[in-house]
Amino acid sequence: MDERIERIEKFLSVSTELIEGKFINADTKISEVLAAIAGSRDLTELFSAVTQGFDFSAAKRNYLRFPAAEGAAHGVAYLPADRSETLAFIFCLFVEIDAGALPFNDFLLRYFYVDGSYTASFSVFTERLVKPFRDIVRDCYPDVGRRGKFEKERREQEELVGAIARIIPAEKARLNGFALREEEKTAVDVLLSEAAAAAARREISALVALLAGYKYLLRYVGGEDKNSAELFRLAARL
Repeated sequence: MDERIERIEKFLSVSTELIEGKFINADTKISEVLAAIAGSRDLTELFSAVTQGFDFSAAKRNYLRFPAAEGAAHGVAYLPADRSETLAFIFCLFVEIDAGALPFNDFLLRYFYVDGSYTASFSVFTERLVKPFRDIVRDCYPDVGRRGKFEKERREQEELVGAIARIIPAEKARLNGFALREEEKTAVDVLLSEAAAAAARREISALVALLAGYKYLLRYVGGEDKNSAELFRLAARL
């Protein structure tokens, strides 16, 4: 995979870990998000562009607000309507949190307060701020998302083919114990041997076709069991 795509996908992966992770690991994950940005030329250029001329002090006054009631203990965090400003605002928040200039625990309970719970407040924080941050960046690089989806599907297919290849020898051994006619034995051997070869070559269409033929042969000789059922279940997912 292209290195620049890998670096952007690293950012998306770490951002997702922050979203799906636990409050106790939040500081570490925020640092990893910033490190992923620093490690990608594409992302450093993106954030350099969106933060150029950005007034973070004014943004905090605009988007981190307290109710008008005097002495209110908890405020509300808003996001800018502009997507570029949203990226700049959250990036600068992350930088301040990572540097310790903005104590994260206090920040959570001040602007994302839920019953005094850090865990619940952190969940609101990730939903309102981190998800939009990640998703806007992902939208900036649509090819990365498509590549990531392709890679995931490819890995899943590899796992399925590997599982099928491991079942085939057991299936061969199982059928050897059946009282089959000579032509039936030959058909079993040919179908499973060719299926194993197709799996080794990652020829998915041929593998599916051979296993379909084997399935009908098993029905004909009454040889179906839980082993063959698992084999056909895996094949159906290819």
